[in-house]
Amino acid sequence: MQIDRFFSVFKTASRGMDLQRKVLNISAENIANAGTTRIEGEDGPYRPKTLRTSLSDDQQFKLKLEQTSMGLKETRNGHLNSQLSSNMQNRVLAEMGPQEEVVEQEKFRFEFNPTHPDADENGMVKYPDLDLTEEMTNMVSANRLFEANISVVEAEKQLIKRAFEI
Repeated sequence: MQIDRFFSVFKTASRGMDLQRKVLNISAENIANAGTTRIEGEDGPYRPKTLRTSLSDDQQFKLKLEQTSMGLKETRNGHLNSQLSSNMQNRVLAEMGPQEEVVEQEKFRFEFNPTHPDADENGMVKYPDLDLTEEMTNMVSANRLFEANISVVEAEKQLIKRAFEI
């Protein structure tokens, strides 16, 4: 048994934890800036952020599978029935999973407050349009998913420990 097979679970769980950490950070930043009407060096109020993930769809999976099998076909025919090489496995694992990017949204709400220093000529103040309930829900969900990934790591550690006891 290859030692890399043990660590693939840890790599997958760490990618999940990293993604949930980013979701937590973005939600916390959005909540902290819910009332920010002006950012130094920028024009306008704080722009709410979101983490956009693109999960691998059927076409992306098919492409990854073709890339993997093409790598195998480039070797000797006797290797086609063997498992993926360690290097190939690491490359495929690194490319699999969600790809994420932080996106600033142009979502604003207007409130009438002519005494506010950032009010326009009509007395309207531009605020970031955030749903605090949704942001808190995102944080709780990300926290639970983070905990689930930790549980996976702990379970895998126990399996490895038991495998070495045999």
